[in-house]
Amino acid sequence: MNIGIDIRVLARGTRTGVEEYTINLLSELLSLDPKINYQLFYNAYQKAELNYPWLFLDNVYLKNFRIPNRLFFAGTRYFNQPKIDKLLGKVDVYFNPHFFTAPLSINCKKVVTFHDLSFERYPYFFSWRKRAWQKFLIDAQKEAKQADKIIAVSQSTKDDLISIYGIEPSKIKVIYSGVGKQFRIMNYESGIKKKIREKYKLPKKFILYFGTIEPRKNLIGLIKAFELLRKEQSIQLVIAGTKGWLYQDILRTARESKYSRDIVFTGFIEETDKPCLYNLAEIFVYPSFFEGFGFPPLEAMACGKPTIVSCNSSLPEVVGQGALMIDPYNIDELAWSMETILTDKGLRERLVKKGIEQAKKFSWQKCAKETLKMLVK
Repeated sequence: MNIGIDIRVLARGTRTGVEEYTINLLSELLSLDPKINYQLFYNAYQKAELNYPWLFLDNVYLKNFRIPNRLFFAGTRYFNQPKIDKLLGKVDVYFNPHFFTAPLSINCKKVVTFHDLSFERYPYFFSWRKRAWQKFLIDAQKEAKQADKIIAVSQSTKDDLISIYGIEPSKIKVIYSGVGKQFRIMNYESGIKKKIREKYKLPKKFILYFGTIEPRKNLIGLIKAFELLRKEQSIQLVIAGTKGWLYQDILRTARESKYSRDIVFTGFIEETDKPCLYNLAEIFVYPSFFEGFGFPPLEAMACGKPTIVSCNSSLPEVVGQGALMIDPYNIDELAWSMETILTDKGLRERLVKKGIEQAKKFSWQKCAKETLKMLVK
């Protein structure tokens, strides 16, 4: 059997949720059955160099193309050309880990993963460039309707596909993403701790947020809640991750805070440093307004960190009983939750235990096996 896989999402070299999903899933999926041949479609005029162990498997073939993305997306969106399966050679099914437009021959089946429909529910969370890209070069609803099968990374996303796009529920299967084995409680040597603290200028005792710095993540609300907490507790706030769009208001709010010296922005975090970052924190807080899945809370719980998340979208089904859930619009509630975890040892210990148990339910191997069943049926 020949399976085509779209890996265009890796071209930018970033590691947001979609890239994390693609990289980790393929690391398990491609080696499950060596009798299956995988043709990987990788296109962009300028793109990141790939260096993953799964690229060197005997049944994996990387097909590199250099068609400019705007030209390629315009052709696929408005002329339904070129047929990607024809570019790859004969493939029986084409798997797209994202909903990029992918024209196929009539005999080639298509399986698409949808991570969320946040751009439909909350368009104001996105820049005008991204909204224009969605409107003129990508037709997510068309991809969903044309797909033979759809993988939703959460029940929340499946519900949105049904209610917003009118997709038949029977062709959507919820397959949860995993959490990497590197995320665990680790007894770091003092030298390693010191190295990571110095590298990112981390304070001794801090509350952690990790993710993109953008309005959807509710970081202004987190800063306001931290200000209330800081009146009662001697602790600092670390906001880790790269800048998204409209980050200026978030940085301005932090600068104008009376506790601005206690708010640290680390910038980009190296992949190998993430487990240590989680382990060094006192609490992990993720007060996002909307998530299709949400990797950071799972990673934090796997590292034994008491975790606070918003009670919305996919987050309740992902964290289960392993985290405190709050109303992201209620600043007082968020501040109270952080203070309660810091002062209530019993609660903290229960959250750590339940969080670790919950994180164990999510594995990339399980995700890969369920995905393969979808591809070969």
